[in-house]
Amino acid sequence: MREKFREGRGRNLRIFLEGLKPLLRGWACYFSVAQTRGVFEELDQWIRRKLRCLEWREWKRGRTRCKRLIALGLDGKVARASAFNGHGPWWNSDASHLNAALPTAYFRRLGLILLIEEVDWQTALRAARSL
Repeated sequence: MREKFREGRGRNLRIFLEGLKPLLRGWACYFSVAQTRGVFEELDQWIRRKLRCLEWREWKRGRTRCKRLIALGLDGKVARASAFNGHGPWWNSDASHLNAALPTAYFRRLGLILLIEEVDWQTALRAARSL
């Protein structure tokens, strides 16, 4: 997964997510026997945080970050404070301002699939009981 995200730097996010779909579906199918929703939820959160980190890095400069945050619906004052806060991309990817600007729905519109929704939990439970 980490290698795939390294390849995603500097690429169009929609195209990157299209290439990520088969990998995510494969993981969901392979690990569906585990029956642990918490693991899938954590992995979904990590993926969205990593995508926010990619977007933050792509915006590069504070002025661009400020413009993009405002365009995504953040208040101007909050956007300016966030864009020039001096923290790195990984810290910002988990901050409330970026979560508000880039919610799960934003990534869903771009084509992200959620692992938690890919698993048929009833079938996985029956398969685990038969083992």
